Amino acid sequence: MTADSGKSNGFPDWYQAGIGHVWLPYAQMKTVLPPLPVVATSGARIILADGRELIDGIASWWTACHGYNQPHIREAVARQLNQMPHVMFGGLAHEQALTLARRLAALLPGDLSRVFFSESGSVAVEVALKMAMQYWINRGAPQRRRFVSFKGGYHGDTAGAMAVCDPEVGMHGPLANLSPSHPVVDLPRDEATAHTLDRALERYSDDLAGIIVEPLVQGAGGMLFHAPDALRRLRALADKYELLLIFDEIFTGFGRTGTMFACEAAGVAPDIITLSKALTGGTLPLAATVATRKVFEAFWSDDPKKALMHGPTFMANALGCAAANASLDLFDSEPRIGQVAAIASALEQGLAPCRGLPGMKDVRVKGAIGVVEMDRIADLNALRAHFIAEGVFIRPFGNVIYLTPAFTIAPEELKTLTDAVVKVVRRLKT
Repeated sequence: MTADSGKSNGFPDWYQAGIGHVWLPYAQMKTVLPPLPVVATSGARIILADGRELIDGIASWWTACHGYNQPHIREAVARQLNQMPHVMFGGLAHEQALTLARRLAALLPGDLSRVFFSESGSVAVEVALKMAMQYWINRGAPQRRRFVSFKGGYHGDTAGAMAVCDPEVGMHGPLANLSPSHPVVDLPRDEATAHTLDRALERYSDDLAGIIVEPLVQGAGGMLFHAPDALRRLRALADKYELLLIFDEIFTGFGRTGTMFACEAAGVAPDIITLSKALTGGTLPLAATVATRKVFEAFWSDDPKKALMHGPTFMANALGCAAANASLDLFDSEPRIGQVAAIASALEQGLAPCRGLPGMKDVRVKGAIGVVEMDRIADLNALRAHFIAEGVFIRPFGNVIYLTPAFTIAPEELKTLTDAVVKVVRRLKT
């Protein structure tokens, strides 16, 4: 997209003046479609500058779980803005952050009780990896600094997070030599792959700090699902080889897969968990890395060198924490998990006609995630434009068309989304 490519009829002045100065995410700027100018959001709808309304099928990368402009969250943020938008978290503390930490510790499974706040999912993963490596340094095993991760996995775009992504299917191939290499193996989906992983852990265990996985759904790696048994096998193997188990629930946390946290479906808890995206209901950037007492106690010392030396400038931002507390209020007071179950049923029914169509590889649903996987998608830009023409905002990637709507989406809006997917896929030339 060239600097003046947005200068056409129908684009507002602010768009034309600014579009040539931004660098868009995950985009080849020369060929990407110009982004749509948005002037407002409401519920499950995006309102464009030209007056069109699009039903949002992906809730702004899975964040807006309660819908856009949710009144309770908006009012909580407004109150906090009037009182104190931000204060540094070094040497100071505030009510919203401490309240949120306490509530997260109460919600999370197992002994996940120490919350380290940051401002993005990638940074939350970086902190988790750093915690795990220093855990072993503090315990006198500094050689244990590698991680086992899994094929199809994605954990973020910062250097450490990239290093534990699957290099074959991820977005970071040109930067493969930037970060240290870690073993990337098959998930233990069955006894055979569990045995293979067991052997790999035995081989590498002296150098390993931990295992990192996205529980139940590997998101950006292709919306790949696995059964809860895989998580139970990972917990058993982590215990066998005394490794820290990290669950990356940036995508899956806060109800998306049908339980508050995906790991609840397996009945196991990690040593460290990462949270973000829906943490604030899609309102403000905030993330958390939460550790067990065992992990935290490895840092509890009179020796300053054993401290976790990390501290984002906007760590525990008061506005973000206020939004997160308001979001948790809604999970307490409104039937979000029941709504997810209803969405799952509607997705199953609505996407079923895609099964058996030419070029179709798979149709699958887990919680409020619906996936239509094609053998290939020849032209992503054209496909995205087709969806916009149908009045919906859906962003396929790779060979996958997916829906991750707000949990509060109206049934007729959800039907519009699934109908659009079926209609577009039926005429798709692969």
